[in-house]
Amino acid sequence: MSKYFTVKRLAVLALLTALCHIGRIAFQFIPNVQPVTVILLIITLTMGTLDGLLVAITSMLISNMLLGMGPWTLYQIMAYGIIVLLTSALKGLYHRLKEHQKARRLIFAVFAGATGLIYGFVISIFSSQMFGVVNFWVYYAQGISFDLMHAAGNVAFFLVLEPTLVPIIQKRFMS
Repeated sequence: MSKYFTVKRLAVLALLTALCHIGRIAFQFIPNVQPVTVILLIITLTMGTLDGLLVAITSMLISNMLLGMGPWTLYQIMAYGIIVLLTSALKGLYHRLKEHQKARRLIFAVFAGATGLIYGFVISIFSSQMFGVVNFWVYYAQGISFDLMHAAGNVAFFLVLEPTLVPIIQKRFMS
């Protein structure tokens, strides 16, 4: 593992964690619209699953020190862990579509939107248990508008960040 965690890689992961933290704080005025999910998707697709998981965990811990720490922090980490693992399963498709940039970007923008819905569903499962909600589906339905905002934000962020961040990671950090 020591060959994997070089000083350069750790510095990159720290910068990407900071980017997630700043993105989460900067867009706090729009409920559930933040670039964190998309940054984690890009990290997982370009750098790897372990890197995505590490940035997910550290960015949630660091940003929740400012936004508020609680049991939901663990739920957020678990939700992002699921999303990183799902993204990892699609990593091969992402790389196979390298020659078809527009198709790849469209497919993964839709996937980014879906991850907003997945995140909300996972958080709702844990939150309903924490609050002792009797009817999960009623609880979930009340929050679906926030999940749809998260999904729409993810699509927009992916379309902006993927063509910008991927080349930077590949050129500057993966060489």
